[in-house]
Amino acid sequence: MRHFYVLCFVSFVSFVLGCHKILDPRTYGTKSESVSEVQVPILEDIQIKNYFAYMDSLVVAHDSITPFPLTEHLLVRANPWIIDTLENTDYYRLMAKDSFVYDQKNMIVLPKGASLKIPDSLVANRLLNDFRNTYVDVNIPEYKLRIYQDSTLIYTFPIRVGRNAKRYLAQGDRVTDLRTITGKGIIAEHHRNPHFYNPVNGKRFYVTKRDDEKTTSMPQIPWTETEISGICNGQMIHPTTNPKTLGKAYSNGCIGTKEADAWTIYYYTPLNTPIHIRYELKGKDENGVEVILEDIYGYGDIP
Repeated sequence: MRHFYVLCFVSFVSFVLGCHKILDPRTYGTKSESVSEVQVPILEDIQIKNYFAYMDSLVVAHDSITPFPLTEHLLVRANPWIIDTLENTDYYRLMAKDSFVYDQKNMIVLPKGASLKIPDSLVANRLLNDFRNTYVDVNIPEYKLRIYQDSTLIYTFPIRVGRNAKRYLAQGDRVTDLRTITGKGIIAEHHRNPHFYNPVNGKRFYVTKRDDEKTTSMPQIPWTETEISGICNGQMIHPTTNPKTLGKAYSNGCIGTKEADAWTIYYYTPLNTPIHIRYELKGKDENGVEVILEDIYGYGDIP
């Protein structure tokens, strides 16, 4: 079944072998010294499978000469074309252009001859302030994830949420409530190279069947782990390879997004970004008219 192909839990192996904790730019101040913008030429084509290692190497090489803490998130936000490029590796965007890609990890995202800018102090200060004032809002029965900067809504994404069911999952070796957990918390971890397992039987898999019945390799797109009410319970924000399930209670508890949207969410939510996962039945339709949403979990309102 398709829900086996996009699970909602990352195994312990992913934590040890495939994951990389990124420094939290929200927790740092900046120094008073200034630094001028530096352009770094890209000397060879960088594929997605080598992308994170390449970005890490740039951070290590330049962090010592900047008067602010240089991070991957800061570097990418100072070069927004990178996010656009990563978004356009989305399988369904490519198929809309009649371009079938079996293994997304082999796609070039940083082409030889392009350049990346190391931000100057003014840009870095602005971006670090943006990070400090960003928060995530998820309303489960509305099937929407929103990103705010201060009080300004900057993104709204369609999502899928956990099913209203309980099921035995081999990974936890117990019967698990699959409903998405509500509460306030933070972005606690990023998983940049997640491994994929069938949560029911614990077997690892490497390919997925898409909505168009074509089979591809699993893409490498970061997963974002939440900590809700002080507990990391394995609840992730991650892409689904079957976007037909968006707008439904379909997952094993996680919050599913489009592949393109997962890249944007990753780069707009550094570690410790506040998140509020709520369950409110009052919402608005596409025309801004207030509506009462379906009570998919039978909760009533949970602010």
